[in-house]
Amino acid sequence: MKNNVVMVVNPVSGSIDKSDFMEAITIFAAKEKLNLVRYITSGKNDIQKVKQLYEKYKPERIIIIGGDGTIKMVAEAMENQDVILGILPAGSANGLAVDLDLMKTVDENLEIAFYGKYIKLDTIDINGKKCYHLSDLGLNAELVKNYENSHVHGKWGYLLQALNTLIDLGEPFLATITANNQIIKSEGRMIVIANSKKYGTGITINPKGVMNDGKFELVIIKNLDLITFGKIITGNISENSEYIEIISTDEATIKTNIPVSFQIDGEYCGDVKKLNIKIASQIIKVAVS
Repeated sequence: MKNNVVMVVNPVSGSIDKSDFMEAITIFAAKEKLNLVRYITSGKNDIQKVKQLYEKYKPERIIIIGGDGTIKMVAEAMENQDVILGILPAGSANGLAVDLDLMKTVDENLEIAFYGKYIKLDTIDINGKKCYHLSDLGLNAELVKNYENSHVHGKWGYLLQALNTLIDLGEPFLATITANNQIIKSEGRMIVIANSKKYGTGITINPKGVMNDGKFELVIIKNLDLITFGKIITGNISENSEYIEIISTDEATIKTNIPVSFQIDGEYCGDVKKLNIKIASQIIKVAVS
């Protein structure tokens, strides 16, 4: 119903206190005479509970306080539903919000989330799981795994695990990639499956990324010497580098010679040896301006 708005809050994302966000949304909704329905995630059956709230209240918009993982959870719950997602970035990873230029003040984000125009974003299907932003094999996925197992969260936690991951860096893997009716064999430190341009840190990993063009990119990082690593962390990645290759496609298969760490939208998904990837039929609506 037009007057109903559901607010989904992840209380633990990014080690950030969400009370100020929640208060701001409550005041805004009251001023606009909207019926605000609050849901605090628990990590248990959240997708099913968000589905039930949608069926009960039929909101036109769901306001999300959290990061990429929370957005992914709500998007999965709302698969095939005609609903607009409004985002107040408050996670340890806010890559989607960075890409959509939503790292603004709370007041600006409130106006956009409740009343802003939306765009439709592509979804990538990877082994039957949905990806809305960035997934990868290799180094960064290993970092995500280490971060999830760490007791130190936030930016310092990421920095600590980045150093630990680089120190423990093993041999590169071998990948066979099938895309655009071609087969490419390559050594790799990391392969990014990208629906967009940037990680939550603001680093551009995929200069070609467009989130609604019906394609995704495979960014193959073949080597990780200091020069290549420096280009990545400063956002100067280039497909012209001999150590980096970017493939734009709507369907691909990746096979590796050994099990390799894999993550989707900031969530570690185990070690894999094969990925089947394609643009999915699901489109999500996100308020952006």
